[in-house]
Amino acid sequence: MAAKKTVSKKASPARPCKEGIRIGTLVPAERGAAYIQQILPHGFESFSLTFGGSARGYNFPKYAAEINESLAGSGAVISSVGVYGNPLDPKSKAYKDNIQSWEILIDHVHLFGCDLVCGFAGRVIDKPINESMKQFKKVFDPLAKQAADKGVRIAFENCDMGGDWNRGDWNIAQNPTAWEMMFNEVPAKNLGLQWEPCHQMVSLIDPIPQLRKWAPRVFHVHGKDATVAWDVVREHGVHGPHRFAWHRTPGFGDTNWADVITILRMAGFVGSIDIEGWHDPVYRGELEMTGQVRALNYLKACRGGSYVENPA
Repeated sequence: MAAKKTVSKKASPARPCKEGIRIGTLVPAERGAAYIQQILPHGFESFSLTFGGSARGYNFPKYAAEINESLAGSGAVISSVGVYGNPLDPKSKAYKDNIQSWEILIDHVHLFGCDLVCGFAGRVIDKPINESMKQFKKVFDPLAKQAADKGVRIAFENCDMGGDWNRGDWNIAQNPTAWEMMFNEVPAKNLGLQWEPCHQMVSLIDPIPQLRKWAPRVFHVHGKDATVAWDVVREHGVHGPHRFAWHRTPGFGDTNWADVITILRMAGFVGSIDIEGWHDPVYRGELEMTGQVRALNYLKACRGGSYVENPA
């Protein structure tokens, strides 16, 4: 059953900062305002609220008011909200919940002073990616129109969630061939990517030339990197028992984020790079926030440091 329609209200995009690109972090929605208040003093400039597999069960006016109050006077903003379930497989028990979660966030994202809803594109389970395109159009054509009516953009996260071209459980938006097919199926200007280099690198894709091509479609960036052990790849390949790649917090991986930010700036990107923590094999557990704050300061340096006005 579709979520009840609300009176259309244009979303207010997150205010740009003088540097043009904000550096922030992800916040699990259930941690809410208290978590934001606790980490805000570290210097995060934006927060991406992630609702896991479902955005149902929230009193959004009350919840958004609490979030906005936690940010008051700080200059920091909510950059995006996101839901990461599978809205494409009708056989899934959570199918209707996942679609409703997209509808709910599209209807309520303006309460956070934001215009961007992110998430997985979904997948018809264990079918080749091309066999999900018909269902993708059926689900996201109306969602894209609903979002456009409210001044909202949609961005698809590029994680493969352990799947490949032929089978998987979660997400078709995992590589450029799939992106081209998706944007041909639903050629809406308010559909784009929630991009990060990590997921491309663990597939042995060079993210830098990819970003040069796809930057105009990038609406939001996850601050997550990777380390690829090329010696392991050369000796053992990628299908054996030897691990050849690790997700990393920016500043500890292989990517030069100054290049990433340069490409984004040259493409006219204005938005946020929000650190996606909780993946680094070293900076985790009691070192989690140590790693995230190191990444925050590293990304700010790659951005060029603090804004300095030109002489009059």
